[in-house]
Amino acid sequence: MNDASIIGLFWERSENAIKETDIKYGKLCNRLANNILNNISDAEECVNDSYLTVWNSIPDARPNNFSAFLCRIVKNLSFKKLEYLTAQKRKPEILISLNELNDCISSSANTEMSYDTAELSKIISIFLRKQNETHRNIFLRRYWYYDSVKNIAADYGFKEEKVSNILFNIRKKLKKHLETEGYYI
Repeated sequence: MNDASIIGLFWERSENAIKETDIKYGKLCNRLANNILNNISDAEECVNDSYLTVWNSIPDARPNNFSAFLCRIVKNLSFKKLEYLTAQKRKPEILISLNELNDCISSSANTEMSYDTAELSKIISIFLRKQNETHRNIFLRRYWYYDSVKNIAADYGFKEEKVSNILFNIRKKLKKHLETEGYYI
């Protein structure tokens, strides 16, 4: 079933909307939540809460990109759950992943030009579309889905060092691209 049909089911308030969402995106959502929480039952709880959040959100909005809309909700709820479970201490792998991007994207006061989140997201999206598909997917798996370098390497048949080098080079290019676009670190 395509995304427009699933969104239509939500608009109709059909219970099949959640079933079809789970069929199409359940594995993706569970993997994303589990990458953040590292606990299958907590991840399942967040995914179910995400489906309820989508159920409550769809009548007011019709998302252009349903999978991104859903994944953003899963990520937000997973981080809230993680914060609750660890009393402000994030899982080390996620901290490492977020810290890797610190050199490219800084929210510090020394930023000369201020972009809102939507503008920065647009600039990063444009940059990523210019990268080859493998590099773009590796970047997204690391910084959007929080996959470990080890898992990414295994899935692509690369050594961990190669994945780390690809990520380093993409971050370096991203930093240069952001500077070119007027986003100064």
